[in-house]
Amino acid sequence: MVAGGLPDFPWDLLEPAKVAAARHPDGIVDLSVGTPVDPVPESIRAALGAATDTPGYPLTAGTAALRTALAGWVGRACGADPATVGVLPTIGSKELVAWLPTLLGIGPGDVVVIPQVCYPTYEVGARLAGATVVRADSLTAVGPTSRVKLVWVNSPGNPTGRVLPAAHLRKVVDWARERGAVVASDECYLSLGWEESPVSVLHPEVCDGSYAGLLAVHSLSKRSNLAGYRAGFVAGDPELVDALLTVRKHAGMIMPAPVQAAMVAALGDESHVRAQRDRYAARRTALRAALQATGFEIVDSGAGLYLWATRDEDCWATVGWFAERGILVAPGAFYGPAGQRHVRVALTATDERVAAAVDRLAA
Repeated sequence: MVAGGLPDFPWDLLEPAKVAAARHPDGIVDLSVGTPVDPVPESIRAALGAATDTPGYPLTAGTAALRTALAGWVGRACGADPATVGVLPTIGSKELVAWLPTLLGIGPGDVVVIPQVCYPTYEVGARLAGATVVRADSLTAVGPTSRVKLVWVNSPGNPTGRVLPAAHLRKVVDWARERGAVVASDECYLSLGWEESPVSVLHPEVCDGSYAGLLAVHSLSKRSNLAGYRAGFVAGDPELVDALLTVRKHAGMIMPAPVQAAMVAALGDESHVRAQRDRYAARRTALRAALQATGFEIVDSGAGLYLWATRDEDCWATVGWFAERGILVAPGAFYGPAGQRHVRVALTATDERVAAAVDRLAA
């Protein structure tokens, strides 16, 4: 069976700690998964509702209005040229991450490079395609092999919140182009820079204005609270985007028409993004101070929706310590062997639950 080659689904392994944390008299504070809890902006909900009378099949490529909105946003947020960059809506970002190696024709004998500590689905996608996974933050560690077909970068990083400088991204792009490999940049947290300002792989400072071999993956789940809508997209090399479109049309990977309309509304309004940033900033400040006061070191975490915390012990021991206080966090081991002594603390809980966590840590 296909599942035989896949790792255990990580969140199933966290169930015992979840049960333990739920025993707290005041209930669980779940800081593990990172799912949005704040309301979907009314303007986006209205756009979704107005588009519900759509009996025909939607376009896999997206409506003309959505493609224009995507290109315009990539131009503003990533520094890309809206007239030449390719764009394509996806059913959230996770399905694209999981299926990208397969969609690109990567298979047995090929190598996919992923960060040392990273989102587990990068590895899952490579395994689904039958490719070999190499974990490396420095491409010199990969060696001279010509088998590399895809390199994943993630900035701001999940779970670490690490921001990769433009110079680092440029070296990755140059290295991959010399070998004919694709660079896929997961930029889902691009709008959530705190202490550092993330830059897109599509920015001229990184790619010299050429999108050849480059794909940037984006999501509206966190910036607009649309995780339930499954609203994502990919942008970059027009030839690669067209190739993805062809396969996705055959496979029926089509975003529902009402969600496409909602995305147009979301991409055209930055005021709700600023309001959501303010919410996350306040929660981040409170949790960071509480963790540091309890003896945790916060590593990286200059951007994104998580605090990457450690007190230099096995991550499962730390998870248990939090669970005793009714708080659920994610063990760093979920994200690779190098995360074994860290935990990921999400900012995506209500103000009331964050305040509860702060009080419990102080106690």
